Amino acid sequence: MLTLQRTAADGASAGTGLDDPDKKDIAMRLVSSAENSSLDWKAQYKYIEDIGDGRGYTAGIIGFCSGTSDMPALLELYTKRDPGNVLAAYLPALLSVDGTDSHQGLDPGFPAAWRSAAKTAAFRKAQRDERDRVYFDPAVERAMKDGVGTLGQFVYYDAMVMHGPGTDALSFGGIRKRALKHADSPADGGDETTYLHAFLDARVWAMKQAAAHSDVSRVETAQRVFLDAGNLDLDTPLKWKVYGDSYQIV
Repeated sequence: MLTLQRTAADGASAGTGLDDPDKKDIAMRLVSSAENSSLDWKAQYKYIEDIGDGRGYTAGIIGFCSGTSDMPALLELYTKRDPGNVLAAYLPALLSVDGTDSHQGLDPGFPAAWRSAAKTAAFRKAQRDERDRVYFDPAVERAMKDGVGTLGQFVYYDAMVMHGPGTDALSFGGIRKRALKHADSPADGGDETTYLHAFLDARVWAMKQAAAHSDVSRVETAQRVFLDAGNLDLDTPLKWKVYGDSYQIV
């Protein structure tokens, strides 16, 4: 079992919900347990591999993909800030393979270049900034508008990370729309727990539509566990399982 021990200093709050930096860090560790089988999300800047899900290379702290728009956008930001970076030469190839699982123009040097770039503070910051711009900030903002607390904000964030922020049936927007057909959000007078169960049900349905996402343990043996326990504030200690592996934050 992987365990994170938080120090007394970690308990200071500087916000509400996932705006609290301690809660945000917990959210990052929870996602990392599912994406990287590790609680150490800060060790994932250098991560890169093709996991065979049809999205090309998956890399970095949030699983930026060469076959989706988030990795090209990350490289555009990084290159704007540091034109001479080691990944800049791969930007045209990334733009050309966007929407496919192709490695054309990326092999054989792209993975090594990514790992080299990940040693720099500038690329690590670019990863954090794009993670927040594309996934974290929109998820938290939408969750707050829907009236859900810290756990609900994390539930939204994890869904947006895996499914993307789009509006089709299998993206975050479609999952939320499906949930709202079964339960009102707290902002519309609904019960928070009932609504979040409806959202998780919709999420599970979406995951089962794709073979690569058919293991729903990141919902059923993690998020659903917290919800069943009534832990709407995502307070520690937390214990969960993903893909059969046990984790805890105490």
